[in-house]
Amino acid sequence: MTQHLAAPAAPTTGTHTGWWRDAVIYQVYPRSFADGNGDGMGDLEGIRSRLPYLRNLGVDAVWLSPFYASPQADAGYDVADYRAIDPMFGSLLDADALIREAHELGLRVIVDLVPNHSSDQHEWFQRALREGPGSPLRERYHFREGKGANGELPPNDWESIFGGPAWTRVADGEWYLHLFAPEQPDFNWEHPAVRDEFRSILRFWLDMGVDGFRVDVAHGLVKAAGLPDIGAHDQLKLLGNDVMPFFDQDGVHEIYRSWREVLAEYSPSPSVGGAPSERILVAEAWTPTVERTANYVRPDEMHQAFNFQYLGTHWDAAELRKVIDASLDAMRPVGAPTTWVLSNHDVTRHATRFANPPGLGTQLRTAGDRELGLRRARAATLLMLALPGSAYVYQGEELGLPDVTDLPDEVRQDPSFFRATGQDGFRDGCRVPIPWTVEGPSYGFGSGGSWLPQPATWGALSVEAQSGDPSSTLELYRSALAVRREQPGLGAGDAVEWLEGPEGLLAFRREGFVCTANTTGEPIRIDVPGRMLLASERVRTSVDGTAELPADTTVWWAV
Repeated sequence: MTQHLAAPAAPTTGTHTGWWRDAVIYQVYPRSFADGNGDGMGDLEGIRSRLPYLRNLGVDAVWLSPFYASPQADAGYDVADYRAIDPMFGSLLDADALIREAHELGLRVIVDLVPNHSSDQHEWFQRALREGPGSPLRERYHFREGKGANGELPPNDWESIFGGPAWTRVADGEWYLHLFAPEQPDFNWEHPAVRDEFRSILRFWLDMGVDGFRVDVAHGLVKAAGLPDIGAHDQLKLLGNDVMPFFDQDGVHEIYRSWREVLAEYSPSPSVGGAPSERILVAEAWTPTVERTANYVRPDEMHQAFNFQYLGTHWDAAELRKVIDASLDAMRPVGAPTTWVLSNHDVTRHATRFANPPGLGTQLRTAGDRELGLRRARAATLLMLALPGSAYVYQGEELGLPDVTDLPDEVRQDPSFFRATGQDGFRDGCRVPIPWTVEGPSYGFGSGGSWLPQPATWGALSVEAQSGDPSSTLELYRSALAVRREQPGLGAGDAVEWLEGPEGLLAFRREGFVCTANTTGEPIRIDVPGRMLLASERVRTSVDGTAELPADTTVWWAV
């Protein structure tokens, strides 16, 4: 039976301006994007050589994961010098050339900032170790005496996100806090020198011409006073603080208000793509609710925050509608755009994640799994790009890349893989270098090999193999981003108009546009709402004015 789409009341429309409100931002993981010198490791020169590809893909900005001087204990998220480039990635001259060329191509550049912790090789931390207990440098981190008769027990019961205790004891008997790896000691953000240093770091990179910062672990900088045990968490809840004592403390917001003042000194920047460019802050803030996330994007704080609640949603119409509504509702009062993201360098790629029902893991057991995961991933992408706000694309998702789930243990580098508990420890699977060509020693990644082995099937998924093929995932992304630019009803805004339909169909209207997503495993027939703009799979329309939406398919319509 044909299902009719009935509309409730029209939505409100936002009136804010700013390039970042409807931007599509492409995440580059430098190790795995392109290798310019043939050493098997991606670098800044490799990224610069591929900037025309990103411009032609149709994205607005590039976000670069860390490239700072680092011992690489956590793939660069352990920074030894925030004003230097690690030699494995190049030099400051390479960074300058990349930023300048990106701007010439109309692309903005956002860099990662890692303020929660430094490397244990950072000058401050090394001096703190050398100078011993009582050193003023130790006050810039969290050094504490241990518990027990001889201080042999950690100062509290906190555990590292990577597993094991969040404390490590040094030779003189004191302990230091690290919410991640032992090589990543946490800064003490109550110390004025730490705050002054990071305002200086912001200015250094703004002077280099960057257009913004993605702030790593933005929710973690401030710890609860006294560093209370997790066992006291229930008491904290009674006090109205339904967050862990080391995450999402209210004190972080004062920090970001001061950073916003720094960025205001540099905005607007010289024109990018013919228009003045506002510098922005983007929060990686894992919070209990989208309402708590909204605190980070109040008018005088950050501009965007990652929507992890959306990333974690299953391919299910009811779940998706609920989180979309909650996300839009939470951001509307603070005037911030909602962001949408499906994959990044820390999670299983959505082409793999959507292949299996919840609870069955991420191993692709059959070719059918691979086909189903890709089909849902394509549909999810069109749904994401139709929503009001800004979208993030992780490198390689435009090729439909799955996670590499069969990497041998001896090649893995994720620090959490080597810990007993904590994160999954399989983040290497989404970090395998992406393929550019059908053949070659690393499928065009570089002239040599690659730091993580690529599957033998990688060539068939390469940019070269997919370019010009109208049925390919790459051409779907190119078409979607082109249509998004052309359609005034896509991108910025703060609401959608839901259309009622059969169970499993997610349908909404925006200005001059309708999106229909069949999240079920069976076809659904609907009245054609307008002219078909784009579909994630082939859709047949009938002379009677109806269309059959295949299983797991999203369609865009002009109305």
